[in-house]
Amino acid sequence: MIEYKSDKEVALIRESGRITAQTLDLLERSVRPGISTLELDRIAEDFIRSAGAVPAFKGYKGFPRTVCISVNNEVVHGIPGNRKLKDGDIVGLDMGVIWKGWYSDSARTVAVGSISEDARRLLDVTRDSLMRGIERCTAGNHLSDIGAAVQQHAEAHGYSVVRDLVGHGIGRALHVEPQVPNYGRPGHGLKLRPGLVIAIEPMVNVGDFKVAILPDKWTIVTEDGSLSAHFEHTVAITGDGPRILTLSEGD
Repeated sequence: MIEYKSDKEVALIRESGRITAQTLDLLERSVRPGISTLELDRIAEDFIRSAGAVPAFKGYKGFPRTVCISVNNEVVHGIPGNRKLKDGDIVGLDMGVIWKGWYSDSARTVAVGSISEDARRLLDVTRDSLMRGIERCTAGNHLSDIGAAVQQHAEAHGYSVVRDLVGHGIGRALHVEPQVPNYGRPGHGLKLRPGLVIAIEPMVNVGDFKVAILPDKWTIVTEDGSLSAHFEHTVAITGDGPRILTLSEGD
């Protein structure tokens, strides 16, 4: 069943999303060569709890940490641990919070030190793919218009879009209907209406779109070992167009 939120409920998700954005801003400032992924996770959890919120991912289906931290060819769901980041890495930071019972979810992939031009291009195109999808979040459009825009932009730059993982509705739970694929043909599926809140999250690979799961049963990697990037925002469909609920202040 599709949930539609009132303006008041969207405002509450925005407050949750504000804390998520602030946490990601802090993590991005903290990323540097030599820091461990576990240290980043502790920074995030401390900040979230100090803001009066609860980490949305910790304990979710058994996930042991606050942030999914995925490095280089890791697509999503990397488990923070003793691994230390190195100059030239790219690192995906995916997290959410619960605030007054409302969930928000966002991700970004950032540079560790100085990265190659090829890696920088991947980050830029993936971020732009997300924004192309968000631009399609207007009432009267179809759900598939979002994924079609993401796929078209990524593939126009020679990249592939992961098929096995999709975005999702969000609200009183982290994952609710509908699923939001990052690929497809325009003009199909659910017609977008005001009050729908979804998390759009393209995962874009330099190589093939196929992925595999590591023995930890969480970390998903590119099957061919190529780099992958991941960006995500929680977005509300409104009568005035899309409203991004996980934007940083001033963005």
